[in-house]
Amino acid sequence: MSQSQNTTHISNGKYDVEKTVRDRYAAGARQAEAQLCCPVDYDRRYLEILPPEIIERDYGCGDPSRWVGEGETALDLGSGAGKICYILAQKVGPHGKVIGIDFNDAMLALARKYQPDIGNKLGYENTRFVKGRIQDLGLDLNAAESWLHAHPVTSIEDWGAFEAECSRLRVESPLIGDDSVDVVVSNCVLNLVRQEEKERLFDEIFRVLRRGGRAVISDIVCDEDPTPAIMADPDLWSGCISGAFREDTFLKMFERAGFHGIEIVARQSEPWRVIDGIEFLSLTVRAFKGKQGPCLERNQAVVYRGPWSCVVDDDGHRFVRGDRTAVCDKTYDIMTDSGGPYAGEFFGVEPRKSVPLEDAKPMDCARARVRHPRETKGLEYHETRDGDQQSCCGPDECC
Repeated sequence: MSQSQNTTHISNGKYDVEKTVRDRYAAGARQAEAQLCCPVDYDRRYLEILPPEIIERDYGCGDPSRWVGEGETALDLGSGAGKICYILAQKVGPHGKVIGIDFNDAMLALARKYQPDIGNKLGYENTRFVKGRIQDLGLDLNAAESWLHAHPVTSIEDWGAFEAECSRLRVESPLIGDDSVDVVVSNCVLNLVRQEEKERLFDEIFRVLRRGGRAVISDIVCDEDPTPAIMADPDLWSGCISGAFREDTFLKMFERAGFHGIEIVARQSEPWRVIDGIEFLSLTVRAFKGKQGPCLERNQAVVYRGPWSCVVDDDGHRFVRGDRTAVCDKTYDIMTDSGGPYAGEFFGVEPRKSVPLEDAKPMDCARARVRHPRETKGLEYHETRDGDQQSCCGPDECC
């Protein structure tokens, strides 16, 4: 992971934050700097094939790779020396793909240096590293730089032509395409994107994920907003402090971008650093894409199993423990997906006669309601039958 992902141009007359961050992490690519971020306990099995140079120059605060599986296409934001990417290469296997994106040439060179050797050890190569900004995943910076070499900018008109070329590249040759990856991971990089581009950053993460995909993001958060003095300190900015998200705001950023099933999967028990009474710690959040789309009525219901008396989802649907709550087809699939964020929390109740998708009518999901059993069984259902003891009790049980 490389903190040089930051593109902030804040200046207080004494320093340029972007240059400060770039210089610090370019140096961190050449020589390990222990104070850049907090220690992380990785699964040692995946570190055995990695060279010491990559392990020593890893600057992260969590391990999002734990939530990535075999055969998936994974994108690592701010891939730096490539540690997370090479861990993911082993986890996704020969049928998966890993893309690392970084803005720092020194870090990219270090990550690429070991690609052939690690590929030989694995017996396959499934990893590539590209140059780009994480808040602008559509723009291939190598292609943009090539255009600049051929068309130097010396006037406002030239600058307009360059911006037009960047727009063309995003549309015709995007670095990372729409709906193209299964999982986006990041390890302590999002806090280094300037404040006014953070919403765009989350929108870009959402854009590149496939429906049903997810983001797993480890980052530094704080319990209070950083003070002006903290924001003005170049070392604290490059050290993952000044741009840290407030913890509750961090979660709301996922919600605003359209994610659902947003969950804190890891949280540091003690602060990593405390500055002016403000606590900074590592947080890992998992969030899913896929609740967008039409709501269709197919007479389905879900039953929330507890232990809470009721829960509310990201769209304001209220599920009371034990109630048959009417849901649209889309919500039913989300709530009963064995690999989704709500796995094991709900029982699905399908109608006795399935409603074909092409015959389904629009459903108003503005508020949840209890579905009467006759809606799923059918008004004409009057069957009477004796219980099947074998289906009620197991072969070794006595009823």
